[in-house]
Amino acid sequence: MRVLAIDTSSNVATVAVMEDELLLGEYILNHKKTHSQKIMTMIEQILSELELTVQDIDIFAAAIGPGSFTGLRIGVATVKALAHATGKPVVSVGTLEALAYNVPYAEHIIVPIMDARRDNVFTASYIWDEGFKEIGEPEAISIDECLESCGEFLDTIFVGDGVKVYREYIKEKLGDKAIFPPANALNSRASSVAALALDKAKRGETQSYLEMKPYYIRKSQAERELEERENKEKGESK
Repeated sequence: MRVLAIDTSSNVATVAVMEDELLLGEYILNHKKTHSQKIMTMIEQILSELELTVQDIDIFAAAIGPGSFTGLRIGVATVKALAHATGKPVVSVGTLEALAYNVPYAEHIIVPIMDARRDNVFTASYIWDEGFKEIGEPEAISIDECLESCGEFLDTIFVGDGVKVYREYIKEKLGDKAIFPPANALNSRASSVAALALDKAKRGETQSYLEMKPYYIRKSQAERELEERENKEKGESK
């Protein structure tokens, strides 16, 4: 079974192709260009290097969120378009789940943190215990709330772009209980999305492209601002 996976949920754009247990190739870019400018080029390049076409892919997978609202829309729309064009199924993979999967067979709790601005993070918690398991559901909370809950654990491994933003603060609050893996495990990797997608596909957890949608957790800034304006207008009209 051959899967093409992408993750555009953060500043990093990443594409991978995996065939069963074998990673055929992976591209990772962390550059100024927007995802809409580079993701299709990355897909075309990796397929060309592997001497494959989109028709040779059995499953398309995307990290569906949480994360950058624009990035998620681009990633999901790209995968849906590829699946629609080829008639192939898709698999949805949680962004936080994929980040935690970057640290395989860890002995400690893994807590991905993605910067959600204004001292907030998207986070969840995972553990390797006879398999990879979610023990805390994805949520958008303050960094202080996140660290308070982490204080219940003996040691915590932090991954995600939130580490770059909050590393010193985390060390100040948790001291030696905070563990930071090497840089290559901190950010989004499409190979982790692909591996999780293959596991899900084997369990029959595939979808039609029509069913795939971004998982935002909270409303976008534009939606929140619109609601604020509407509520303000309602208040003024009374």
